[in-house]
Amino acid sequence: MQTGWRIGSLFGIPLILDPLWFVILTFVALNFGLAYVQWGNTLAWSAGLVMALLLFGSVLLHELGHSLVARSQGIKVKSITLFLFGGIAAIEEESKTPGEAFQVAIAGPSVSIALFVLLALLSQALPASSLTQVMITDLARINLVLAIFNLIPGLPLDGGQVLKAAVWKVTGNRFQAVRWAARAGQFLGWLAIAAGIALDFVTGELVSGLWLVLLGWFGIRHASAYDRITTVQEALLQLVAADAMTRDFRVVDADQTLRSFADLYLLETTTPQLYFAASDGRYRGMVSVDDLRLVERSEWESQTLHSILHPLTEIPTITESTPLVEVINRLEAQQLPQLTVLSPAGAVAGLIDRGDIVRSLAKKLNMPIPEAEIKWVKEEGRYPQSLQLNVLARSVSNSTAEETKTAELLSR
Repeated sequence: MQTGWRIGSLFGIPLILDPLWFVILTFVALNFGLAYVQWGNTLAWSAGLVMALLLFGSVLLHELGHSLVARSQGIKVKSITLFLFGGIAAIEEESKTPGEAFQVAIAGPSVSIALFVLLALLSQALPASSLTQVMITDLARINLVLAIFNLIPGLPLDGGQVLKAAVWKVTGNRFQAVRWAARAGQFLGWLAIAAGIALDFVTGELVSGLWLVLLGWFGIRHASAYDRITTVQEALLQLVAADAMTRDFRVVDADQTLRSFADLYLLETTTPQLYFAASDGRYRGMVSVDDLRLVERSEWESQTLHSILHPLTEIPTITESTPLVEVINRLEAQQLPQLTVLSPAGAVAGLIDRGDIVRSLAKKLNMPIPEAEIKWVKEEGRYPQSLQLNVLARSVSNSTAEETKTAELLSR
């Protein structure tokens, strides 16, 4: 769930303000206001506020660089958020190749470097030592620092994305690349925390030390999130439909009359169930209670289940060996509540829905997901906000397909 305020959009991408953004905006405005106090209080504080807004404008353009390159690759960008530590673009999927991933990663720093060059040239054309010239010079330096800082090789920074793309290119394994970049980010995060604590004790600069600690915590938290997402995606590739399916259905005789079926099964329970009809040792199809209600009751004695069943060839089915990633993508692409799983012999082996997928994944990864939440997933037909398997599956499918294509080309 989005916790900020939407303030508009750029190129169709929603712009979000996190509430904590106002904290850092105030801090930056005060910092610049004090630096410009020689030009008088009114001018200094006004210039400080303008600089704070221009700083975040630069951050916004930086994130817009990532976003537009991602969109050019057909990847959806959900939003750009300005928050306490700067900005972040919510890019929904992974790029399909290491080269494309590098393009998205380097786009942000490239924008910041371009802004640095343009602002540096502009400052040369302004009167020396004027407030405007000083502000433009400061903004140019900030964009340079922004580019250099973001190129530090560790996730979630852009340099971590560049490192990931490089390792992916060399090893051909995107998951291994993410782990390397995530661990680099975790190491750098702990290093920042240690440096912040040392700064507090050695120099007494509490604000600077605390800021380093917060940056380190932010880096560790997001690098760990990348690592967890990779673990989930790997598990999705290792599991198949047979690992997640359930047998929550009943097999009935296809030759029985509609009246017999209603008396034997529908009157004995109020809980909705799924039925598959079989005859002569073969599954004939699925029986829908809704279809039974469409038949006149006067005909229930003469018609059999054959008249209302849906043949297996006409309902959405998969095989037991179908990878769980494909199951998720099929459910989402066709907006299906569930899929019927068939054995190699063509018999009905089970059923699978989103709740079954979450349960099997939780078991695979020893994730503490309560049964009540799985029941909610089944009823609502959507995944928990903290486990967007539809997005993860689509992303891993795109990358895996491209890796397979590359491997086939190299083997020729």
